Amino acid sequence: MVHNANQIALYFAAYPREEAIASIVDHLKKFWEHRMRQQIIQYVAKGGAGLHELVVEAVKRIK
Repeated sequence: MVHNANQIALYFAAYPREEAIASIVDHLKKFWEHRMRQQIIQYVAKGGAGLHELVVEAVKRIK
């Protein structure tokens, strides 16, 4: 999960920050199952160790 989320962040990292975060949110909503989104939300709530900071910010906006 961490690896996959970080790969998404690396793809969008070249975008302007707000656009990158919005694109990650959009990707997670469109392509990740509800169960997977819940897992990453819980993971971020516990500190999100190893996650790219863009993913952490995006996950906070999913709620």
